[in-house]
Amino acid sequence: MLLLAGAFRAWAMMLVSIGIIIKILLEKRMGERIVIIGGVAAGPKAACRIKRLSPRAEVVVIDQDALISYGGCGIPYYVSGDVADEKELRSTSFHMLRDEFFFDKAKRVTAMTSTRAISIDRAEKTVLLQDVKTGAEETVSYDKLLLATGSQPFILPIPGVDLDGVFTVTDMHKAIEIKARIAKGQVGKAVVIGGGAIGIEMAEALKDLWGVETSLVEFQKQLLPNILDWPMAAMLAQHMDDKDVHLYLGESAAEIVAGDADHVAGVRLSSGKTLDCDMVIMATGVRPRSELAKEAGLHVSSKGGIVVNERMQTSDPTIYAAGDCVEIPHLVSGRSFYAPLGSLANKEGRVAADNIVGIPTIFKGAIGSFILKAFDFSAASTGLSLESALAEGFDADVSLTSSSDRAHFFPTQQVLCLQLVFDRRTRRVLGLQGIGGASDALLARIDAAAVAITAGATVDDFGNIEMAYAPPFSTAIDAINAAGYVAENLIDGRMRQMRLELFYAWMENVTSQPDWLVLDVRHPKQAKPFMEKYGDLWLNLPYEQVRDRYAELPTDKTLVIFCNAGSRSFEIQRLLDSVGLENNIVLAGGYNFIKRMGADWLPV
Repeated sequence: MLLLAGAFRAWAMMLVSIGIIIKILLEKRMGERIVIIGGVAAGPKAACRIKRLSPRAEVVVIDQDALISYGGCGIPYYVSGDVADEKELRSTSFHMLRDEFFFDKAKRVTAMTSTRAISIDRAEKTVLLQDVKTGAEETVSYDKLLLATGSQPFILPIPGVDLDGVFTVTDMHKAIEIKARIAKGQVGKAVVIGGGAIGIEMAEALKDLWGVETSLVEFQKQLLPNILDWPMAAMLAQHMDDKDVHLYLGESAAEIVAGDADHVAGVRLSSGKTLDCDMVIMATGVRPRSELAKEAGLHVSSKGGIVVNERMQTSDPTIYAAGDCVEIPHLVSGRSFYAPLGSLANKEGRVAADNIVGIPTIFKGAIGSFILKAFDFSAASTGLSLESALAEGFDADVSLTSSSDRAHFFPTQQVLCLQLVFDRRTRRVLGLQGIGGASDALLARIDAAAVAITAGATVDDFGNIEMAYAPPFSTAIDAINAAGYVAENLIDGRMRQMRLELFYAWMENVTSQPDWLVLDVRHPKQAKPFMEKYGDLWLNLPYEQVRDRYAELPTDKTLVIFCNAGSRSFEIQRLLDSVGLENNIVLAGGYNFIKRMGADWLPV
């Protein structure tokens, strides 16, 4: 007991000592002036954190806009009407508007709006400012400086980008004007240029609530390039098409065509086709706003992001940077990458604030977790795509699974399609992608995967991830576990799969592989349309009959085993292998994937 008491006293004294050290550090910084350039996400988060930790610090936030501290990711939902008033994007959870008055009276932070930072003098530790309205200049000194300058939209170098009616989705002013024009009935047709997250969300906003005839143009051959791989992107594209959004994939905008009074009248595509419209939304991506840092001599990468360490310090130890202007480490690939996400900006702002006031805190990086809603679908990813993993040199492969998002007998169950990306050599999971209904089901799996992947989880770990179970929420063997099981079977050689890309190519040109035959193990009613269309290429032998009738199967064909989800196909593959009929392969994903991806060759 005496030993325990002594150990407890030592532990308590150590805590007191740590507390005294932190207090000294905080008091040392009392009265320091912290200048923050940028007032949307990372900047305000850092400012408020600094004041909580060091209430006597002088904190100044500078932004060239009149509107600050708003939820930029909510702009598409404001345009759509899901968020009724733009002030909701600029308000706290307790409905206080985040403006100059709020920051002054509630936070004791000075917010200098409509003020542009012109240059940084690192030797004198000053920032030259300019009043946007009057042009008047002044200089403000700093003890510590935080750059939270955010991002800027990429403007296509094509004629017509300056026409009236052409918008980027970058700030509240543009969002307010877009919604005002639509509400006044001035927009009957719109073209969205860019098939990334903002482009998809804006296309939904225009079409779903307002009924605007909407076209979406994407230079690459799929939606969400560099985020989703082709099967998932194809499902999303098919759903957008089903909702009457006209997609032009693999096409670029060559010119924005002028009509009367220099107002937009259309978009001419690289194919020569012109899409008539009253409004153009240019959502072609963003770039780090790092010019101020570069001109100040700070280290900026070749891709334009400000280079920071784990404490969000730049190459000048008195200057920090956070948010959409920085590059961060990717925790799977190990390389720096650009991730302009509001969630990360807030985390980075908090870490920068801690270090500014002397509390050692680190931001290790991220893996790019992402989710969006598109009409009745949700699409999400975390970690590396297959394409990215292969480019990084991993021995990458995928498992495709389609499981129920809750108990199959529960009335609201929906199919959850997942693609798990893994490294065959190390068994490490590299990424997860999914398409599901517009609920929280996909989010739960992506979030669980993000934590596991960050921790270096293997496919075996994924098979054992514990997910909360109750029939209204999940299945006893969760969808994320099933993805891990299939990956285990592939790595260990128990399963051989055919990629959907190869199957699609064959269906579009069946003469390319005359020795292939589809073995459809579904119910005869499900197989009938395919058999009627494809005749001798499609053989139906129901799952429950294969064990008794496998001797009837041809031995001179490669059997492509086909079911809804792939689980029955795998079981049949194991059976056929056991009796010496090894000329077979499982179609990854099965019909659940194919019917959501769509194809001209599918039976009507």
